[in-house]
Amino acid sequence: MNLLLNKKNKVLILLLTLSLSSCGIYNFTGGNQGLAKTFQVNYFQNYATQSPGSTFEPGMDRDFTLALQDRILNQSSLDLVNTNNADLLYEGEITEYRISPMTATAQQSAAQNRLTVRVKCRFYNKTKEDADFEQNFSFFYDFGADQQLASVKSEAHEVIFERITQDIFNASLADW
Repeated sequence: MNLLLNKKNKVLILLLTLSLSSCGIYNFTGGNQGLAKTFQVNYFQNYATQSPGSTFEPGMDRDFTLALQDRILNQSSLDLVNTNNADLLYEGEITEYRISPMTATAQQSAAQNRLTVRVKCRFYNKTKEDADFEQNFSFFYDFGADQQLASVKSEAHEVIFERITQDIFNASLADW
């Protein structure tokens, strides 16, 4: 009986191992990097002022570029490189940084404001060219009209970058 149980366990482990390894190279965050080993994130230039009603936020280009690099490093086993020979390449621009009133009070003043950030990302995969894309990603952060952006900017950027970088990661490395 014990010998039969051991054989069943071995067969079960073998089948489980084969089924997991046959699906590509996955990590526990859901990323599928295929044959890619390296990635590069080019500096995301801040062109937000070219969008009407949008403003320029100094340092945001650097902060977003670093946030995207960190997201990919933390959620994949890819190595970050600074050469043109990377298997995966991310590049793009920050195209919008806008504060808009969202809700009004009875006195016709803003009760809540919304900070919206939009990023255009181009993704190139040298190991799987049909995976290349150019896509816009955006997210927002709502805050009270009685608050200045300066007092919530750090938290707002963190929330917005978290969402946009995750969306870019999902679009480029998550095979659904």
